[in-house]
Amino acid sequence: MGFIAPRLDVIKPSPSMAVTARAIEMRGAGIDVISLSAGEPDFPTPPHIVEAAYEAMRKGETRYTAVDGTAALKKAVAGKFSRENGLDYKPSEISVAGGAKQIIYNALLATLAPGDEVVVPAPYWVSYTDIVLLGEGRPVVVPCGEAEGFKLKPQALRDAITERTKWLLLNTPSNPAGAVYSRDELTALAAVLLEHPQVHVLTDDIYEHILFDGRSFHTIAAVEPRLKGRTLTVNGVSKAYAMTGWRIGYAGGPEPLIRAMAVVQSQSTSNPSSISQAATVAALEGPQDFLGPRALEFQARRDRALQLLQEVPGLTCRTPEGAFYLYPNCSALIGRRRPDGAVIGSDDELSLYLLDKARVAVVQGSAYGLSPHFRISIATSMDLIEKAIGRIAEAVQALR
Repeated sequence: MGFIAPRLDVIKPSPSMAVTARAIEMRGAGIDVISLSAGEPDFPTPPHIVEAAYEAMRKGETRYTAVDGTAALKKAVAGKFSRENGLDYKPSEISVAGGAKQIIYNALLATLAPGDEVVVPAPYWVSYTDIVLLGEGRPVVVPCGEAEGFKLKPQALRDAITERTKWLLLNTPSNPAGAVYSRDELTALAAVLLEHPQVHVLTDDIYEHILFDGRSFHTIAAVEPRLKGRTLTVNGVSKAYAMTGWRIGYAGGPEPLIRAMAVVQSQSTSNPSSISQAATVAALEGPQDFLGPRALEFQARRDRALQLLQEVPGLTCRTPEGAFYLYPNCSALIGRRRPDGAVIGSDDELSLYLLDKARVAVVQGSAYGLSPHFRISIATSMDLIEKAIGRIAEAVQALR
């Protein structure tokens, strides 16, 4: 249609949300579909956080707030960064938005000029490259395969940087592969970045509290303080606190960037929900003792899912170190034939086959920039994980 802006020609709707929507549609038609596509914890929001929202409503905290966060929430965010990450930010160096995705959108739209380059390690979260494109930037995708542990290596970063590079996007623990950067790995990347002062770093730490096998979390501005002045440290309450629908993300970064992000937000959504902000204060300042047990539950699900996947001929899977996803390699299945005779030519076609044949919704690896893989979410019950992978096994066995 002629009135649709050309900028939409270069992006696509979120593939993971599209698969989830298709699964919901099939369920609505009476089809028994198990969705392993959504990155949404199945745990409830902790009661003390819900109670804080009730209390905020009872007290009449239902009006506009400052565009990029209340003073109380910025104080809570600053406390979190100091307490957990060893990063000191003033309120003027903190931004709050309607989810970590909006934080990233604001930052890139506020800084990118046409043709500016953004280094994006693959596999990457589906929205990174499209947000860059909306900002008229150019994603420079760097494949980081299983041999690299799905992580960016220093020489690969060095090779990707040009005079037009403005940002590096990091995600640890990562979606979709669950890769976690160690302190030494971040130190090595930081050494390259120090050689290129024009490059800023956006680190997406949204899965910070979902770590496995006793790992510790590290964020690059704390590992290399000389980078703090050109790093945006992004986080939020969606994953760790099971608050996806509350829509609160936050970040700490240099004051000029934070001001520019507020300008973008002021002309889009204005402030995030006042109620959600009050609840987030309670999340960040209240009890944290449930975080560890929830991470252990995700680890148990990971272990069981890995065990079952390893029993499926044609699938292999590297052990995730954090987050709540697995990213199986399905290269051995490409080229096989479905029972109806059609050839599986890509991970896109395999994912459609699993939805049609196994009634299991997964997300194709092409959506994350690294094929042939698919992503499954273990943010659901052990029973559904076992049932879904059993169905996947039967569908794979039917291939010839």
